[in-house]
Amino acid sequence: MLQENKKTLSIVIPVFNESNFLCKLFDDIKNHFNKENIEVIIVDDGSTDGSTEILNDLKKKQDYKFLFEIIKLESNSGKGNAIQIGIQKTEGEYVLLQDADLELDIKDAKEMFDMIISNKDIKCIFGSRYLSGKLKKNNYFFNNLIGKLNSLIFNIFFSQSLSDVHCGLKILHRNVIERIRLSVNDFGIEIDLASQIVRNNFFIYEFGVSYFFRSKAQGKKITWVDGLKSFYYLIKVRFFDNSTSTNLSILFSSIYMAFVGSHFGMGLGNTLFIFTFFILGSVLGIHFKIFSSSIIFFFIFIGSLFGKGNGTTFSVIIFFFLGLFIARKSKKYFLNSNFNHYL
Repeated sequence: MLQENKKTLSIVIPVFNESNFLCKLFDDIKNHFNKENIEVIIVDDGSTDGSTEILNDLKKKQDYKFLFEIIKLESNSGKGNAIQIGIQKTEGEYVLLQDADLELDIKDAKEMFDMIISNKDIKCIFGSRYLSGKLKKNNYFFNNLIGKLNSLIFNIFFSQSLSDVHCGLKILHRNVIERIRLSVNDFGIEIDLASQIVRNNFFIYEFGVSYFFRSKAQGKKITWVDGLKSFYYLIKVRFFDNSTSTNLSILFSSIYMAFVGSHFGMGLGNTLFIFTFFILGSVLGIHFKIFSSSIIFFFIFIGSLFGKGNGTTFSVIIFFFLGLFIARKSKKYFLNSNFNHYL
């Protein structure tokens, strides 16, 4: 239970050289979140364009009811680090993450907050720029493509169905905040955050939000390089940031699925099948630990003993799906056992 002096909502906003937007941002916050039980924590991430002075002037006005705190970092450390520092200072039952550039509307943030406090079963809501029937302005095709592609890959890796994993507008319950351990310091924080929420078995709800892109001339900082780096973070959070048992499962299933691939094609085609099945095996190893995965391999091996040529290929496929079915059943059976980490 939260103590009586704790806030209902903490709003964390990382700021780096956003002098053109801060006054409007502050007015929007006052219009939608001007209450005593709310705290606004702005992390000034080494701004050099006058943002620091503007923030200090806004704080001095004191024409607001919420608690307003500014954390000044001497040098730019990245959006992810700024968010981590801001979260550490929060006391609210809910934590709202909001960008400072006004690409995302504070009004939508208020709607998300009203939604989550009215339903105690919801612990996490992500904004989505692709779900809404609200206004949207965006002509950055490549950035848009990378965002959708990353969301698709994330969904495959984590068995999710998110439309916009990169949206900077999110609200999380304190229970979620206490379970995650963020470590990425740049724009990859969105992938790090989403992956840890899923790993801790919290369901991510999505809410359609407005989106008004800004150009590089207006101060947009994320680039196509960050989009490519996000592929690295997707690989990292899925295939390396795991328990030892999961990593062993990934290695094991990758090897035996490569064995399955060896039954397809000839020459270069056979090599491509082996590589493709190796990748599929790595994804399979995420969802099945050693014991369950061994069941799949056992059935594949049995299938490889039947027929010749295409007959063997067909037999391997049939036995693979049979092993997959039995492995799923065994996984559910042992889910609550003391051997869950291995089964």
